[in-house]
Amino acid sequence: MEIAAYKPYGDTEFESLIERIHPPRVCIDNDSCRDCTIVKVDSANKHGILLGMVQVLTDLDLLILRSYICSDGGWLMDVFHVTDQLGTKITDESLLHYIEQAICASRRGAREVQTCVGRNVRPRHVSMEHSAMEMTATDRPGLMSEISAVLAELGCHVSGAVAWTHNNRAACIVYLEDGLKHGPIMDPYRVAEIQAQLENVVEAHHYEGERWSVRLAAPAASQTHTERRLHQLMAADRDYEQCCFCGYDSSEDDVVRRQKKGRCTRTEVKIENCKEKGYSIVTVRSIDRPKLLFDTICTLTDLQYVVFHASVNSFESIAFQEYYVRHKNGWTLDSESERRRMTQNLMAAIERRVSHGLRLDVTTQNRVGLLSDITRVFRENGLSISRAEVGVQGEQAVGTFYVKDASGQAVNPETLETVRREIGGTVLVEDKSSGRPSSQPSTLSNTSPSISTSSSGKQDKPGFSLGSMFWSQLEWLSSNFRPIKS
Repeated sequence: MEIAAYKPYGDTEFESLIERIHPPRVCIDNDSCRDCTIVKVDSANKHGILLGMVQVLTDLDLLILRSYICSDGGWLMDVFHVTDQLGTKITDESLLHYIEQAICASRRGAREVQTCVGRNVRPRHVSMEHSAMEMTATDRPGLMSEISAVLAELGCHVSGAVAWTHNNRAACIVYLEDGLKHGPIMDPYRVAEIQAQLENVVEAHHYEGERWSVRLAAPAASQTHTERRLHQLMAADRDYEQCCFCGYDSSEDDVVRRQKKGRCTRTEVKIENCKEKGYSIVTVRSIDRPKLLFDTICTLTDLQYVVFHASVNSFESIAFQEYYVRHKNGWTLDSESERRRMTQNLMAAIERRVSHGLRLDVTTQNRVGLLSDITRVFRENGLSISRAEVGVQGEQAVGTFYVKDASGQAVNPETLETVRREIGGTVLVEDKSSGRPSSQPSTLSNTSPSISTSSSGKQDKPGFSLGSMFWSQLEWLSSNFRPIKS
């Protein structure tokens, strides 16, 4: 018997009526589990709501230990087991109240909620008030330095920036404001001048016919989340094309055998069809790391696939994600080309955020041209940036840079010491043998820059926390964490 394809009902007035009758319900349980907080959500379902909920938890730097998702029949019931970065329950009442508000707001498509939470809950590189420069290009040493130098010369103040590299491609989003007027850059002649100068810099290092793009966008209230937009930019740039198409044995016995043999586990994707129920089953196995669930859900959503059921968990340091999906039009992944496209996009999304190189956390007084000065120091000392996140908190600029030698090798101590002297401040280097810092950082100053470094060549755990520089100083503790880290 042929299974009829699922086709979502598209009457927006009917959806609005259902939501008024049955508004979203968020239940936060701190009693049922001794080591985590359980967030339960019941709501009418619509495309993108799952990503919105995961995004709320990710932006709060919460770790998702496990997740169970069920959204068949037009209604969703999702469960998230979460902790803070130190692996403890969420007990701050104002933060719990914010989670309830923000998840409900994500259902309605709202961007802001009223809250009394005593912290900055939005990552500081996510800006709705400033102009945004988006760029994709071939990755090369010094690219970020040249772009930031041009922006400084043109009097543009960088209020936030995020840059990723993957498969020899680079993408970045830089939020700008006028250095003199302290507002968004709205003059069309000035916008055209800035874009033309940036295009000259990027085009100068590309052969004829090579892919690259530069776009300067005005502020928008409905601006896409920065990290989701980076995924979209790199996917449009086809960085996924070099990702291998592979499957695997998903049993736990297979994982144990691999670990006993000391084999390095890479990102692997397996796609099957469940003809009896009319689903495609997408199973992903990868190294556990921060924001893994967000990156996977983001990709499924942008590929227009609906998640009906899912289970997310981890075994030792390996993360398992299993999704029962259909395309938004109701069909499953039947052709080899569709499966290959899904596999490559998921692998690319997971690998983009994997950090290569030495991590440097920087805090210093914010000023025009600061990003240009820091990236110039890297370039002059032969260092290449593989990933970067920069934001602003009050009068201070906060950033994390993953750097490596221009030849791709680890940074030698002499070069690191030179960089420390030129930028100034204190350096915290992780001891590779013990996984702990070899020295403690001094108290951060409001006037002189401070750098802390960690995780040479390792994945970032718990990852850069734009919400609090305190987490970066305790990064070595994360070696004890083994959850799916949102």
